[in-house]
Amino acid sequence: MTTSTTSESSTSTPLLDLQALVVAVRRRRRLWCSLALIGFLAGAAVAFLRPPPPAAMTKVLVAHQEDQPNDTGTLIRTDVELLGTTRIAAKALQSLKSPQKPEDFMQDYRGTGLTNNLLRIDVTADSDTAAVARAKALAEAFVADHVRRLRNAAKAEATALLEQRDRMRKELAQVNEAIGGRSPEGDPKTSASVESLFARRAELNSRIADFAQRAEEARVGTPKLIAGTQIVDAPRAVPHSLPKAAVTNAGIGLVLGLVLGLAVAAVGTVVADRPVLRREISANLGASVIAELRRVPRRSVSPWRTRRTRTARERVTTTVARAVRGSTEPVSLLELGCAHSTSVIALNVARALAAEGPVVIVDGLPGPQLADCPKESGDPDVVSGEGVAAVPRETRRLGVGSVAPGTAWTDLQYLGGQTVLVVRAGHGSAAWLHTVARQLADQRIPVIGVVLIDPDPRDRTDGTLWDGLHTALRGRYERPARQNGTGQRRTERPSVPAARVPDNDQEAR
Repeated sequence: MTTSTTSESSTSTPLLDLQALVVAVRRRRRLWCSLALIGFLAGAAVAFLRPPPPAAMTKVLVAHQEDQPNDTGTLIRTDVELLGTTRIAAKALQSLKSPQKPEDFMQDYRGTGLTNNLLRIDVTADSDTAAVARAKALAEAFVADHVRRLRNAAKAEATALLEQRDRMRKELAQVNEAIGGRSPEGDPKTSASVESLFARRAELNSRIADFAQRAEEARVGTPKLIAGTQIVDAPRAVPHSLPKAAVTNAGIGLVLGLVLGLAVAAVGTVVADRPVLRREISANLGASVIAELRRVPRRSVSPWRTRRTRTARERVTTTVARAVRGSTEPVSLLELGCAHSTSVIALNVARALAAEGPVVIVDGLPGPQLADCPKESGDPDVVSGEGVAAVPRETRRLGVGSVAPGTAWTDLQYLGGQTVLVVRAGHGSAAWLHTVARQLADQRIPVIGVVLIDPDPRDRTDGTLWDGLHTALRGRYERPARQNGTGQRRTERPSVPAARVPDNDQEAR
């Protein structure tokens, strides 16, 4: 019941494992921390290397004839765009007596609408004095242009109203002339026509008075708008604090660098597809994780080695030695991304087995990692692959090799009939782990278990394959009987996964 349930849950793998993604990104903290630090330093450096130019600002209160309480800022946005025209820039330069082109001057200032009637003008220059002078010239040029436009609009409106009034007066004169030419006595038709003329005259008088009043209101309203448009905040230099700018820029750079680093780490994790969790590595290799250990440093750190680390290494040695003792033929330790750690584990296991009989370590590593490990008096001998033939049959052999890319797969069977894989978490891709499992299966080398190097300390996933019996040669497997040196047949026992050995104070499962 448990096997079938676990098999069904393992097949329903999600498209994107968020837990694995978070763990992988956290393991690449050096990358995003470095980018965050680079962004922090770059932001601070920009504040010192490229300080902002001297600047000045002023505020102008702008009165509009079409002001409405529910205005959404359309009028002030129009004023901002008018400020950025060559006409305003040319008038300001003319008052400053500057030979600069209006097109170039427009790049040195900008307007911002604070409210529906309040405009802020920001100007940059070579010095604070020049910036203040430019801000004042721009504000005065804008106010003068706005006042001129108000007067022209009011004059045009009043002229149109007065023209309408004069036209009505001419028509009224014609009506009065028509009324004067009619006699008060006559037939009823003539009386009706006279009454309509009187009604028309009354209407014309009313409209003439209305046009005259509206023209007067247009004239009267203009001075109020002109008086309401003024500079309310005198031009002044904007103070600049270099430490404040450095802190601000550094904070912005830190955030940008951190976001960029996290994005790069996440994308790289998804693209590389490098398993880091126990359950992923176990599933891809088809073998159970029997022990865990943090990466062994290349230099000896005995004076600073903590009790927790020493205890974890002793547990790993005990677990691997137990697996080697339970095998009836030579066992090999095959590394993937952790040659030095594998060499140290092999030496510790060989020392533990040396008390039971002679042990020889067969060095099949491509590099000098095993030779560089610190040796102690009485350590087992280390021989190369060529010297295996000279090893006596009664001597226990412990092979050390590699399954990294470029491995000669056919040579692995000479290191041992069974193997313990020593894999660094996050080093090999899922495709390569599948390749390792397939090649070992083709060489008929069962995997006793996996020792995980540099695991995630917060990983709580299970690394035991309950359905290992169905994974060909990569799970618990009983090899066919072989004949020993005396001609007797011996049968191997199925490999039983040992307890998981965490690199912390948790109990081994």
